[in-house]
Amino acid sequence: MTTVLDHKVDFSVIFTVENANPNGDPLNGNRPRQNFDGHGEVSDVAIKRKIRNRAQDLLEAIFVQSNDKTTDGFKSLRERAEANEALAAIVKGKTKDEVLFAQAACESWYDVRSFGQVFAFKDPKKGAGLSVGVRGPVSIHPAISLEPINIMSTQITKSTNSEPGDKKGSDTMGMKHRVEKGVYKFSGSINTQLAEKTGFTNEDAERLKEILCTLFENDASSARPEGSLEVRKVFWWDHTSKLGNYSSAKVHRSLKVAAQANADEPFTYTIEPLEGLEVQVYDGI
Repeated sequence: MTTVLDHKVDFSVIFTVENANPNGDPLNGNRPRQNFDGHGEVSDVAIKRKIRNRAQDLLEAIFVQSNDKTTDGFKSLRERAEANEALAAIVKGKTKDEVLFAQAACESWYDVRSFGQVFAFKDPKKGAGLSVGVRGPVSIHPAISLEPINIMSTQITKSTNSEPGDKKGSDTMGMKHRVEKGVYKFSGSINTQLAEKTGFTNEDAERLKEILCTLFENDASSARPEGSLEVRKVFWWDHTSKLGNYSSAKVHRSLKVAAQANADEPFTYTIEPLEGLEVQVYDGI
C-alpha cells in the first residue's frame, strides 16, 4: 500500500565532469554554462530533464517527454493530455473541475506529482480552454562547480556536403566545447505539504533517490561521452516530521565539500552533525 510522503526530505548530489559539456548555453555558442565568477553551472531545468529521462528508463509514466525519448508516440503535450481518459472526461464535462483535473494528472504521471506542471490548452472551437497549474513538492537547485572551470574549445570540420551542389565545399568549420575537469554539487528538497496535494508518496521519494544515484546512465551524447559525467555521492536526509527538524538551508549548509587536485579522489567532504537528523550517504552506481 502506498502512503503519501509523511516527512520532509533534503538531498545533495556531487558529480564529476571530465572532458564533456554538461549543459551548453545556446546564447553563448553552446559553451558550458558559467556564472560571473567562472564557476560551471548546470541549470535546474537540465537536471529535471535527466531525472525525467531516468524515470522513463525505470518505466515510470512521464508527461514532459523529450522528442528523442518519446515512448508513447505522442508528439506534443496536448496530444498526451487529450489521450488520457480521466483528463478527457473532466475536460468534456460541464463543470470542468480543476481540482479533479490536477488530481488525475498527478495520478497519471510521475513528473507531474514530483515537479508540478502547467496545463494551458485552448479549445480550438471556443478559444478559451481549461487552464490548471500544479505545484510540485520536489525542488532542485542548479548545480555549481566547486571551483572555476577550464573550458577547452576545439575547432572541428564537416567533411561532407549537406545538400547537392553546395558551393561551400565539403569542409565546414565549427566549434566544440568541453569542461576539462570539474566537481559539481546540487541540492534539493521534498515538501510534505505539496506532496499531500499531488499524492507524492514515500515510494516516489525512494524512486527519486534511486534516480539520483544513476542520474547519468543512458545519457550519452556527442557532448557527453559515456562515462564523462559520473555521480560520486548522494546525501539524503529523512527528517522526523512533516515540517522538518531544520530548515533546508541549514541542512544543505551542513555538507562541506572541497575540491582537491592531483589526488585519487577529486574532492573531500565533511558533514556537520545535526542533532536528531541522520544523513544517508550513497555512492553513484
